[in-house]
Amino acid sequence: MEDSHIIFGIHSVVEALKQNKDIEKISLLKDSDNPKLKEIEGLAKQQTVKVSYVPIQKFRKFENLNHQGVIAHTSQISYQDFESTVEAILETKETPLFLLLDGITDVRNLGAILRTAECTGVDAVILPKSGSAQVNNETIKTSAGAAFNISICKVDHLKDAIFYLKSSGVELVAATEKTEHSIYELELHKPLAIIMGGEGEGIQPSILKMADQKGKLPLLGSIESLNVSVACGVILYETVRQRLKS
Repeated sequence: MEDSHIIFGIHSVVEALKQNKDIEKISLLKDSDNPKLKEIEGLAKQQTVKVSYVPIQKFRKFENLNHQGVIAHTSQISYQDFESTVEAILETKETPLFLLLDGITDVRNLGAILRTAECTGVDAVILPKSGSAQVNNETIKTSAGAAFNISICKVDHLKDAIFYLKSSGVELVAATEKTEHSIYELELHKPLAIIMGGEGEGIQPSILKMADQKGKLPLLGSIESLNVSVACGVILYETVRQRLKS
């Protein structure tokens, strides 16, 4: 990542955390006896920012900086406030479309999903602060710049976001193989939040229980699953098809 997207040094990183800057992750020097690193770890935990303790070799590319064993990687995009973004969309759109991503960890998959979401008129993409891929150079490149053209919100917990959306009259549609219903049987022309699960585990069971509708894609070959970005594209375009028809 380029130097313009890092913050280095103990004081600078502490201040960035206190000012709620959009920080993707923090690297701390492993085996350091500096008590200030624990302070940074505590502040990061409060904001659900990922912290990794790494060996000195990981800091070699930053050896020209007075990093003090601390490097914070900042976001390359500006995340939108969840509640104000949702309220603005609900006020202006009769049938809003939200996309929630539960545990998408591959940056290229995230980029491809953002590109399709922008092309299909998704109003906002919602990510959890932890357990999600970063929006980095690779994500932006794969998204063909769509990451700059769509509202992206980060939330502490997806469940809270789901409760908020459902209380606002938005239905939750879960893409999952754990259903008998095809995605083509579902009603997708109403105010919706579609949730896609991670590459390995899919949607968390506790979140799956919150879904108003569940749908799967028919798989007619011998492979048991689709890449999540491909599956997301199919589902989003089925949503577009139904909305154009209604």
